[in-house]
Parts: sequence; C-alpha cells; structure tokens
Amino acid sequence: MSWTEVVIEIARDHAEALSDALMEAGALSVSVEDADEGTDQEKPLFGEPGMEPAEAAWDHSRVVALTDVDADQAAIVAEAAASIGLAAAPAFTTRDVADEDWVRLTQSQFAPIHIGKNIWVVPSWHEAPDPQALILELDPGLAFGTGSHPTTRLCMEWLEAHPKPGQTVLDYGCGSGILAMVAKKMGAGDVAGVDIDPQAIESARENAARNHVEIDFYLPDDFAQSPKAQHATGKFDAVVANILTNPLKLMAPMLSGRIAPGGSLTLSGVLARQADEVIAAYAPFIKLGVWAEHEGWVALHGVLGSDTVPPARA
Repeated sequence: MSWTEVVIEIARDHAEALSDALMEAGALSVSVEDADEGTDQEKPLFGEPGMEPAEAAWDHSRVVALTDVDADQAAIVAEAAASIGLAAAPAFTTRDVADEDWVRLTQSQFAPIHIGKNIWVVPSWHEAPDPQALILELDPGLAFGTGSHPTTRLCMEWLEAHPKPGQTVLDYGCGSGILAMVAKKMGAGDVAGVDIDPQAIESARENAARNHVEIDFYLPDDFAQSPKAQHATGKFDAVVANILTNPLKLMAPMLSGRIAPGGSLTLSGVLARQADEVIAAYAPFIKLGVWAEHEGWVALHGVLGSDTVPPARA
C-alpha cells in the first residue's frame, strides 16, 4: 500500500484549525512543521511542564496531511478550507509516500550508543559491540531514557565515574529505568526508581527484567506507602533526578530530604542558563555545583553536609 502527502504552507493563525479540518475531511494523519526549518528563520518551540507553548504552530507553518493514494486531495483541501472560513483553498503540493517495511526502517534508526568509558545501550535487534562492557539492552519506547539525550548521558557518565558498590540509590523521575539500571550494574545495593507515569513504571520493570537486575519501581504514592521502610521513609546514599528545571526546583525539599548524611545528589534536565536558579533553589539544603556540561545541558552535583562544591569533571 502507498500514500500521498499533501503539503500546505500557511500562516500560524490558521495552522491548527486547518489541521483539524483536514482530519475531518478525510486525511489519515496531519502534522505541523516549521516551514523555515533549516534556515536562519527557524524558531524552535519547546516548554517545560506547565509552560508548554499555547499552540504547536509557527509564524510560517507547514501542514502535512497523509491521504490514501487514490483520494481526491484537492477536494480534501477545499473542504477543509471552507470549513474554517478561508475565502479560497490554499495552494498545496503533493508527494508520494512509498510502502515501507516500517519495522526495519525504524530499527535502522537506532544503533547501539556508546556512553562514558564502558557503557553501551544496545537495542534488542543488535549485537553488543563489546560484550565485556556494561551492556544495557534497551529498545526505544514510550518512556524517556535511551541514552541519546544529553541529560541522560550526563547522569549515566556521573554514575559510571562514581560507582556506589553496596550503597543505596534513588532514581527519581526514572522514565525507562536506565539510570537505576546503570547504578545497579555498577554494583549498587538497594536501588529504587520513581516516576509519575504508569507507562514509565511498566516500561522500567520490563527493562529491569530484560537486563537481569532487581530494582523496585514505584508511582509516587506507592513509593510513600512501600512495605520497605527504606523506600517509604528512608534516605539514600545517592539520589539522581533527571527531570526538568521547574519540577526540580519545586521538589528541592523532598529530594534533599531523601539524601543520607554524606550522601550525594545529582540533577540533570537543566539547561546551562538555568543552572544558577536550580542551585539557588537547593541552597538551603545542599550546596550544588556544575559537574559537567554537554550540548547546552548541565549535570549538577553536591554532597549533603559539605560546605564545598565537588569538583567539575576534568
């Protein structure tokens, strides 16, 4: 089977309405892109939880609608334009979308990822490049964390550089569970992971089983009510949280309260320009400094009870 894409360039004010109208008129799927992508006029849209962009559209937007190859594309565009009150149907171009082996195509986009000195994240359909390395078998999925994002990479590199043999580790905002798994494979003792997303918890448990590591993963309420006292109310030798700046600031008292005396806190999901405000939010509890930076993101680190900031990575 094959399809035809309809490509329409249109002003921001009409992009979302036209997208919805195209779906009503018979499009199989619709996406909105920045028509200036790849040029000096490109404008990224992003936000943090509670601060998302009001509209997923750009001043100069490109609406792309997928249709059956034998559909009447002109009729679909005309019907959609009329339904939102446009005086005339906008100009459009079409392009063929050939039938593909989508599974193989998707898999080809995810190769093993080398992180730090000795960590490999390997999708299940690949052989491990170095069987003697620390191998994490992990397929891309619904939960955040495959090692490809700079913040995940920074936290993994910190865990590799600071192994916690026999010690307790808490991964808050665990996503796929990748950081908890690194800690466990580096020799940590009791390891727990927490996330607000039930799908992330399910994914993390499946990943832990696949990688033959014993880790307890919880939703926040379940964590607070865990039959394990260490998890419900205890403190951890190392706390790692790879989230985003705003929630990290709000969680400063809670996360700091989970660190054992002399224990460490490592935070990422923080843009370099946001580092000072996160450091300030944690200042009443723990002294943090920038451990490392990668592609505009930083990892912050501190030791509870220490008046000095740990040295940055060389």
